[in-house]
Amino acid sequence: MKRIWTLRTLERENVATNDALDSEVAAGSSKKNRTTSANASALKLTCELLRVFVTEAVQRAIAIAETEGDSQIEATHLESILPQLLLDF
Repeated sequence: MKRIWTLRTLERENVATNDALDSEVAAGSSKKNRTTSANASALKLTCELLRVFVTEAVQRAIAIAETEGDSQIEATHLESILPQLLLDF
């Protein structure tokens, strides 16, 4: 029974993989053929967003560390600020 189950699973995976490949080839959107590029202003904006995000994370972690009486930021400080930080951004 286990052998049959394994064979059926492999058959389903092969069919799903072949269908996915056929649809990509048919659409002409194979990942190997596409080039990815970004506008220079989009890159600048993304870099600025990441800089602000990291700066805000560090500042919030420092505030938590100071309230706990620690002199260094630890992973637990980042873990405590992360949910609200992600919601804010």
